Amino acid sequence: MIVRFQASRNHILRRVSMYSRCFFTLPTSLNPFGESSGKDSGPEDDLQRYHERKIMPYSRKQLYELVANVDSYHRFIPFCTGSTVLKSSRPDWKTNLGNDGDPPVNLEAELKVGFLGVDESYVSKVECRPFESVQAVAATSTPIFKRLITTWRFQPASANSPHPTNVESRIDLSQHPAEEGPTLLSFDIAFAFSNPLHAAMSRGFFGRVSSMMVTAFEERCIEVYGKGKR
Repeated sequence: MIVRFQASRNHILRRVSMYSRCFFTLPTSLNPFGESSGKDSGPEDDLQRYHERKIMPYSRKQLYELVANVDSYHRFIPFCTGSTVLKSSRPDWKTNLGNDGDPPVNLEAELKVGFLGVDESYVSKVECRPFESVQAVAATSTPIFKRLITTWRFQPASANSPHPTNVESRIDLSQHPAEEGPTLLSFDIAFAFSNPLHAAMSRGFFGRVSSMMVTAFEERCIEVYGKGKR
């Protein structure tokens, strides 16, 4: 099991290395987001936005449990080298996942990242809504990012899946127990670089990060739960 996880992580790192070599070769006349169809930028700000969706053969509870365990992010999140929860609004947040409709659990976590030759740490505010979503917002600007927001959503897979993440779900979660699968996983990332040079360097690459995140998460699910049932 450890060997499989190490191999998958090495695969992700090889992809990072391959894409990072493109930082200095892309002409500026190209569309800065290459072939990515997941970009959804708004004119109201300078945030770059991407999303990914995938139907996973696991329950909402299983997926939520992995993403809400912020302490383990360094085990599977690309570029994350350390993750520690500093504060929580509920002392038993690790052992008591709660139920659908419960108030969100709010965490403060220190995340360490290595990217573009820069190693840094920053505090992120994390809101965990049991079995529905986990959103992390960088509390302050960092040497790499002026703003950084990641959102994971878990919805019962339906005849309309997958659907765009900017469309509000009309699914009544009370009719779909959190222990049942499959689940529609939606991952959104929105960011703005602090340094324009970093933005220019990453234009051909960062649009693929959302896909890399979902791939790494899928490997983590296989490591913890097995391949699941479709």
